[in-house]
Amino acid sequence: MWLRRLYRRMITKPLTAIFTCSLSPTSIVGSTGGQPMCSVIRLARKLCFCAVMPFSCVEMNHQPKEENTYQNSAGEKRKEEEMIELEGPLGKSDVVNLELVSIERELSALRKNGSIDSFGLYLYGLVLKQKGSDNLARTVLVDSVNSYPWNWSAWSELQLLCTTAETLNSLNLNNHWMKDFFLANAYQELRMHSESLVKYENLQGTFSFSNYIQAQIAKAQYSLREFEQVEVIFEELLRNDPYRIEDMDMYSNVLYAKECFSALSYLAHRVFLTDKYRPESCCIIGNYYSLKGQHEKSVMYFRRALKLNKNYLSAWTLMGHEYVEMKNTPAAVDAYRRAVDINPCDYRAWYGLGQAYEMMGMPFYALHYFKKSVFLQPSDSRLWIAMAQCFETEQLHMLEEAIKCYRRAANCNDREAIALHQLAKLHAELGRSEEAAFYYKKDLEIMEAEEREGPNLVEALMFLARYYKAQKRFEDAEVYCTRLLDYSGPEKETAKSLLRGIRYEMDVEHLPP
Repeated sequence: MWLRRLYRRMITKPLTAIFTCSLSPTSIVGSTGGQPMCSVIRLARKLCFCAVMPFSCVEMNHQPKEENTYQNSAGEKRKEEEMIELEGPLGKSDVVNLELVSIERELSALRKNGSIDSFGLYLYGLVLKQKGSDNLARTVLVDSVNSYPWNWSAWSELQLLCTTAETLNSLNLNNHWMKDFFLANAYQELRMHSESLVKYENLQGTFSFSNYIQAQIAKAQYSLREFEQVEVIFEELLRNDPYRIEDMDMYSNVLYAKECFSALSYLAHRVFLTDKYRPESCCIIGNYYSLKGQHEKSVMYFRRALKLNKNYLSAWTLMGHEYVEMKNTPAAVDAYRRAVDINPCDYRAWYGLGQAYEMMGMPFYALHYFKKSVFLQPSDSRLWIAMAQCFETEQLHMLEEAIKCYRRAANCNDREAIALHQLAKLHAELGRSEEAAFYYKKDLEIMEAEEREGPNLVEALMFLARYYKAQKRFEDAEVYCTRLLDYSGPEKETAKSLLRGIRYEMDVEHLPP
């Protein structure tokens, strides 16, 4: 029973906290020649504090389950030391934990005998996952969470093994509220953001004061590009928890996208005072300097975030963006590649790689990476536009493919209204006047609704005036020409000329035969 308590604490507390657990000397006596087990634990604890993992493992060898735990810790420690010595230029290494084989052998035997509990199953699942036995690891972790559903670490490892919706749906999980948390998180990782949002909103009905659930709802809405709602949620989170740093880097991304200088400055100052040695804090400050145009300083803070956590995905991606701004494409490519190594499903890093190769004048490589990003996030209009622009380059000049991409972008809530204008231009270039007029008219309606002015508006008015004149629809042509007279420049003179031509042709039509 004492071992179960010890192991449960291991899931949620650091290693030093495990060994400081209160155990009565008289309640734990092992087969160590009459020596109380608490003295063995005390010696193992001291060796552990001195970073002598293998020796602490030896001291615990009277209990097989504890030996597995310490062997794994010792193996992981040796692995980390070798990784530091053998890391390649991108921080990669092929170092493995040499203790995994013996641990797997013993845990497998315990599982077959039925003498392993849910925490032992969790450890067994970890070992199998590291060895690449994903199917068996999933089965073992499912058994672990069904036996003890409150071990979130087991749920997290199980989620990492569910790379498709089919795999997720095939899991035989018991009904429990922890399952709902797991599914909501898994849906988010599988880019099923609407389903994730529904799950979290249902959970919020039960856990109405949970800051965690609020933050997860904000994440889902951020992925759906509902920035206004995301901003409202994070403002409420900061009111409820003024010292919160978790997930605040996402809030800084929203403020960056909306170019809210003062709000981002205030947030950066706030997290700096709270805890400047957190990866999230460094990323927020990096975003602040990026918005100010100080890209070198921004890179410095993203590097600091990576020193604190070398697997912090956002820092690698954002640092890649900064290198693109600085025109340092080789460094940008390295940063984006590290990001996709950490998470191959990060569409932003694939998109960044496409941008970098496009800058280097390599459209075929760029197209490959843009396709990967679009596959992962098909609802993002920016990715379709980037791929369409790649098809338009001189080397490819695949205008039909570009048109298909722009159509997809237009159907994906293209907030920048780039797709409609480009569709109109491409159709006009290919001599399809009717289709071009259709898209110019739609683009013009949106610009009028948003009260936008600019060269695109003038271009649309000019094309429609000429098109309707050619179609003998003189009244419509006259309307567009009259609007062009409000502008100063060459378009005004062109409009006057068109109006003279329209009136002449209208007079000719009304002449008696």
